Amino acid sequence: MIATPESNPTTDARTLFSVISASSVGTLIEWYDFYIFGSLAAILSTQFFPKDNPTAALLSTLATFAAGFIVRPFGALVFGRLGDLVGRKYTFMVTLVLMGGSTFLIGLIPGYATIGFWAPLLVLLLRLVQGLALGGEYGGAATYVAEHAPDHRRGFFTSFIQTTATLGLFVSLGVIVLTRETVGVDAFSSWGWRVPFLLSAFLVAISIYIRLKMSESPLFQKIKSEGKISKNPLAESFGKKDNLKMVLLALFGATAGQGVIWYTGQFYALSFIQKTCNIEFVQSNYIVAIALLIATPFFIIFGGLSDRIGRKGIMLAGMLLGVLTYRPIYQKMYELSDLKTKQELVDQTKVDPITTTQENGDQLITITTTRAYTDGTTVKEVEKKTVPAVALQEAPNPEVTKSVTLSGSNYWLMVLLILVQVLYVTMVYGPIAAFLVELFPTRIRYTSMSLPYHIGNGIFGGLTPFLATALVETARKANEAAEKAGQAPVIKQAYLEGLWYPIIIAGVCFVIGVLYLNNKAYTRADD
Repeated sequence: MIATPESNPTTDARTLFSVISASSVGTLIEWYDFYIFGSLAAILSTQFFPKDNPTAALLSTLATFAAGFIVRPFGALVFGRLGDLVGRKYTFMVTLVLMGGSTFLIGLIPGYATIGFWAPLLVLLLRLVQGLALGGEYGGAATYVAEHAPDHRRGFFTSFIQTTATLGLFVSLGVIVLTRETVGVDAFSSWGWRVPFLLSAFLVAISIYIRLKMSESPLFQKIKSEGKISKNPLAESFGKKDNLKMVLLALFGATAGQGVIWYTGQFYALSFIQKTCNIEFVQSNYIVAIALLIATPFFIIFGGLSDRIGRKGIMLAGMLLGVLTYRPIYQKMYELSDLKTKQELVDQTKVDPITTTQENGDQLITITTTRAYTDGTTVKEVEKKTVPAVALQEAPNPEVTKSVTLSGSNYWLMVLLILVQVLYVTMVYGPIAAFLVELFPTRIRYTSMSLPYHIGNGIFGGLTPFLATALVETARKANEAAEKAGQAPVIKQAYLEGLWYPIIIAGVCFVIGVLYLNNKAYTRADD
């Protein structure tokens, strides 16, 4: 049942934008903290896990990254309850300190070579703290802004909060690239990757200073003065049939699909072009950063549009577009970097002088070859051979890494393909804060909206990079086994197998949303 609109105390425009700025800065920093781990997954896998199996190390790193998402619903319960009992402001002050402190400490943990399995264990523990903190942050920020905004413009004003997740990723990519370019590739892989983590302490200090000047939400102050604060937000949110129905509808009709679209369009896209397409590290980050920068205003555009035409149509359209177009988009991304389809300029091949270094008594021989192609693509191939110190010891297989640099139209087409995916993200994510806020009354809003949001994003969405990568790896191994047996490949396009996960989840969510979501904004009165 949809009740009459709640009464929102008037907030002047200057105060409202101060509220949005303070909430957004803190939330942006929390997203920055959370995402630098995922953005550096390839490097962290070599720092905190054994190097003898790079694929297993990367999957372990992605699993650790995903662990932070899995615990987000628990953070939503803990801090959502606290926010409904003591207030929005002080609750997300606590989450900010926990997030920033955990990120800073990750930057201080010695690597696997120094402390062994303590390294991945400590990283995992800090990722769990990060997840708990983020589970309480978003619901508080979205609720805080919504309870200051006019009822008829909630979609527009809460969409500013929605930009922070993408901007946090954008800032993390910018800091990573700047640090790498400043200290150099080798130094960045050795110790420079710690700088983005350590910088978190400075950013969090600024945000705490800003948030200390914030006042409590007017709607929360109103129900507090009237003695209407919930005595048991958890029981009221999930123990009452009508409210539980709304929680489940929010999860399976909106946030699960939104979560997989978000993480496919930004995180898995970055992982795909780096690990599958072998696009050069800095260029891959530039490609994603440009797409994010162009698309970010559309969070606000779609948020504002949802105030006029409703939230449902916009969110479900973003999901459907992802379902229908992901495979052709990723097929084209792969083709742009597929060297088998390009003509090499053999006369322009360059081989750098061979370098020899000592590593644990063994000789490490490095051969670097640069190849050029007619479409402007260049490829740097680095082959490392180990010559054991003990003559009778068997030498391991050479380690060969390739980095592809796109040029001209191929580069901009790759940007466009990422941009299209991020536009889907803005469609599903721009209106969803207002959608969730309007589902639940003020007295239990923080608790009720946080749980479906963080299950949808934290579990369904956050597992996307790990599960998609694991599906691709499974398909690749199946093809390798078939090849050894002299058979045809089991799966012809193994690199696309990871997309089945977001396609299925978004598809199911789309069907449920079409059948059960109301296309008009929900409004709820306080009980």
